[in-house]
Amino acid sequence: MTLRQLFIFSVAALLFVGCGKSDKEKAQFTDVKNSVRHAKGLSILDYGDYSIVKVSNPWPNAGKDYTYVLREKDAKVPDSLNQYLTVNVPVKTIVVTSTTHIPSLEMLGVENSLVGFPQLDYISSEKVRANIDAKKVRELGQNQSLNTEVVIELAPDVIIGYGIENNNPAIDNLQKSGLKVLLNGDWNETSSLGKAEWIKLFGALFGLEDKAGKIFSDIERSYNETLALAKSAKSKPTVLAGAMFEAKWYLPQGNSWGAELIAQGGGRYLWSDSKGTGSLSLPFESVLEKAKDAEFWIGPGQFTTLEEMTSANPHYAQFKAFQTKNVYSFSSRKGKTGGVIYYELAPNRPDLVLKDIVKILHPELLPEYKLYFFDKLK
Repeated sequence: MTLRQLFIFSVAALLFVGCGKSDKEKAQFTDVKNSVRHAKGLSILDYGDYSIVKVSNPWPNAGKDYTYVLREKDAKVPDSLNQYLTVNVPVKTIVVTSTTHIPSLEMLGVENSLVGFPQLDYISSEKVRANIDAKKVRELGQNQSLNTEVVIELAPDVIIGYGIENNNPAIDNLQKSGLKVLLNGDWNETSSLGKAEWIKLFGALFGLEDKAGKIFSDIERSYNETLALAKSAKSKPTVLAGAMFEAKWYLPQGNSWGAELIAQGGGRYLWSDSKGTGSLSLPFESVLEKAKDAEFWIGPGQFTTLEEMTSANPHYAQFKAFQTKNVYSFSSRKGKTGGVIYYELAPNRPDLVLKDIVKILHPELLPEYKLYFFDKLK
């Protein structure tokens, strides 16, 4: 993901099937439960030797659902599903297009299946970087303009794409060339566990459903334990977030993933009453008026030191959180080629992000814990 996209980003539907099915076939679609519980944009129905994957709302206000059939060898798939894209599983080779997809491959132990990625320098995973250095992963350009010639040459079993909107000519060309493209909407989930649960899509693609389910259950348990701990906090310190970017201050809206984490970590986010799941764009003066006395500043853009902040904008020093040095950033922890580890791993490990927030706001609750993503700026 690019920096601009990361500023912007921050109900599983019922399967539609046509008329004329037998009673047995109708029963198939009602007897199987969706294995996804938190992600609103993903459902997976497992019928034994084939699965039906439904992706809804892969970008804001998409207004369109996508259905895919994952078919094992020799599986008998109902004729009514022939209208949908079918992928033979387990897949052996894959192209993904967002760094948030990388941790799922690594946690499942299938990172060696990755054969191509756009803008390789953004990847931080040490295991995948080793494969990149060994020339086992090809550079594919940029997400919105993939090098289709290279992708066609690689001929991966599946391509995992994501869309900001329904406009990606490169993806359209790859599909016309006969390649299999599945959309991933993890970035559009607003809940922490909803984002993390998309590992189950990769589990289904690689025939590792049980392993993916176990990994997610462990993350869910860790997250809920920390959530319960945070509820015992005796105070709710005020929190400011974001920073200036191109003459505007960007910070999370009140229903966003970032705002949720601050609230669940025992903080009072000053814009929690704003509506929306993306980013607010505000003038500096508006933020200063509301947050001048905020006790903590979490996620101040790309800054890694207090000096960097005042060099960019001397007025940052007017905030109490800056003066008391209660500014915490995730931008200083980077991979070998400069990719910010938080952008890659945090959506997949919300339990670690929540522990970081609790440690920052209520250190007495986690006395032995060391921050994983964040650093206190010096």
